[in-house]
Amino acid sequence: MDRRTFTALLGASAVATPTFAQETKEPIIVPDMIQGSEDAPVTLYEYASYTCPHCATFHKNVYPSLRKNYIDTGKVKFVYREVFFDGPGLWAAMVARCGGDMRYFGISKLLYERQREWTKGAGGAEIAQNLYKLGRIAGLENEAMEACLNDQDMATAMVAKFQADTKADGVNSTPTLILNGENIGNMSYTDLAVKIDEALK
Repeated sequence: MDRRTFTALLGASAVATPTFAQETKEPIIVPDMIQGSEDAPVTLYEYASYTCPHCATFHKNVYPSLRKNYIDTGKVKFVYREVFFDGPGLWAAMVARCGGDMRYFGISKLLYERQREWTKGAGGAEIAQNLYKLGRIAGLENEAMEACLNDQDMATAMVAKFQADTKADGVNSTPTLILNGENIGNMSYTDLAVKIDEALK
């Protein structure tokens, strides 16, 4: 996703969210999704969209080694932040969160691995059905996913968080990595490892 497209969508708040007749109650806090030790010496944020091909490439080629060598070893606290360019990207994130903290990253893995499959469809209804299929593979029930996807308050809160976070961190493309507060963009595992090792010194 290029800078021009991202900026235009962010400025227009062009995220297709479902509309439902619900009244907003108390503000919903949307937590960051985190892997690794809270006390890790390095914190790495990834801003990514489930409909972004470059993000799928990152999760195929970079993330596995990143997790094995840095996250699981306690060196890096990894914080995944969702970016929404379109309705399907938001719906995918809602399905991922529907599984709770324990299933979130497993569902995320499925979403990226099968991105080309579930994003294909004649319209939103077909894409939603594709997401239901992935959710069932992850062990989610249809009723639970329907409740999650129909939660307009959560959808609104997730979009608000995405807009606030990307603005605060100066994110204008995906995937974008923030290493100990520094925006380092996107890079190969080799280059990222060099950056992390420098931060660990």
